[in-house]
Amino acid sequence: MSTTTLFDTTFALAAPFWALMIFAPGWSGTCRIIGSPWIVVPPMAIYTVFAAGEFGTLWSVVSSPDLEALRAFLGTPEGAAAIWAHLIAFDLFVGRWMYRDARERGVHHAFLAPILVLTILLSPFGVLAYLVVRSVAPARAASPASAG
Repeated sequence: MSTTTLFDTTFALAAPFWALMIFAPGWSGTCRIIGSPWIVVPPMAIYTVFAAGEFGTLWSVVSSPDLEALRAFLGTPEGAAAIWAHLIAFDLFVGRWMYRDARERGVHHAFLAPILVLTILLSPFGVLAYLVVRSVAPARAASPASAG
């Protein structure tokens, strides 16, 4: 597969999970599917393809951080596609945590949905927004039925 095809595929692999969390938050299938941390594997697999193919360069960039070396790596199609897959995978992991945590805390979905969208687009702002919302929505006491 070409770099462009893999780049284009990365978000498409994560989008269904985001759609479930945003548009079908209470569906039992959403809870079951998003309950699995394995949902991040598809974009991570694409990251692995790029990381393995560029491992020597990638290792030198991350093991001895240098702005110019990072800029040069990210300026290549493989470097840009690798960082994109990395971001998509970790944003989905964080979004998954927010979705599950919000359900535990009883955060109304009207607050969570726009934060999830913000997380897709600009994840640090989404995480910060969720942490603010989370700070005013303390965890519910676990009931015997939800424990375990």
